[in-house]
Amino acid sequence: MKKHRATSTPTRYRMHVKRGDTVQVITGKDKGKVGEVLRTFPKTSKVLVKGVNIKTKHIKPRQEGESGRIETVESPIHSSNVMLYSNKEKVASRICYTFTPEGRKVRMLKKTGEILD
Repeated sequence: MKKHRATSTPTRYRMHVKRGDTVQVITGKDKGKVGEVLRTFPKTSKVLVKGVNIKTKHIKPRQEGESGRIETVESPIHSSNVMLYSNKEKVASRICYTFTPEGRKVRMLKKTGEILD
């Protein structure tokens, strides 16, 4: 009888957002917030957005005389819960892939026609 290995190499998902993109949250408790993607996690298909999904973290004092503190940190959210946002038109849009006259493949916002890359 063959046993299956549970911890195989995780699948890397192709995401529609990259680091540095401006996105709008389209669902969840932070719906409507606009922020910049600080980091992407392709293995779990999550993104870290500035000012979105903020958690409070209580930190114990480590050294003698040091006081404990409460920090606020951003937590990753799923990439399907964000949509690319145009700062010029102030509208969120899906993306499509097109080619430039030079033959380079680029990402373009469907609503505005704005090229991202």
